[in-house]
Amino acid sequence: MSERRRSKKSVSAPLYKFDREIEAQRKCLFIGIDEAGRGPLAGPVVAAAVCLDLDKPIEGVNDSKKLQANTRSELYEKITREARCWGVGLATPEEIDKVNILQATFLAMTRAVEKLGVQWGFALVDGNRPIPEIETERQMTVVSGDARSASIAAASILAKVTRDRIMEEYHRKYPVYDFINNKGYATAHHRNSIIEHGLSEIHRRSFCEFILQTSLPL
Repeated sequence: MSERRRSKKSVSAPLYKFDREIEAQRKCLFIGIDEAGRGPLAGPVVAAAVCLDLDKPIEGVNDSKKLQANTRSELYEKITREARCWGVGLATPEEIDKVNILQATFLAMTRAVEKLGVQWGFALVDGNRPIPEIETERQMTVVSGDARSASIAAASILAKVTRDRIMEEYHRKYPVYDFINNKGYATAHHRNSIIEHGLSEIHRRSFCEFILQTSLPL
């Protein structure tokens, strides 16, 4: 086995150990849930729900923030091919402005779970906020879950890659904002572009008010 493969496996092993302990405790099919894109000025918030086959670990699964873009893409393909089931959901910028980012995140998570198409018994949710639409006894929040649970980490990868691809598509339509590089986050270039060109249809109005209140480039 190459050094690279050993390294990947050692990173993923503790995350799979965590999930196997949950599986032994709960004795049911369980899923991991995570989101991407709570902080950007533009684009949707995306969530994913994943049920992994714990008997067939996917080497390299880890917190998406710790992975290079090409590695995330490779793992996205493996997870969508080898997981027992998975689902992705999103909430639009309009929905974020209407209900706030926290509630929109719950909405995206609920939509991801609804796409699973299986009878699952328990959910591991990244963070410290339970999903209101899921019964309390059927879920457990895990702070920094994408660095602790393989299922949550897999969900973080699917959510991140999906959202990045969406923003890359929007870059073709709105190249002045440089979405292909900033993915909608508040870089200086992005904020200056908002001041110069105004908002696009995918900007979150509630997130951009403070920028529109100034007319001086940053």
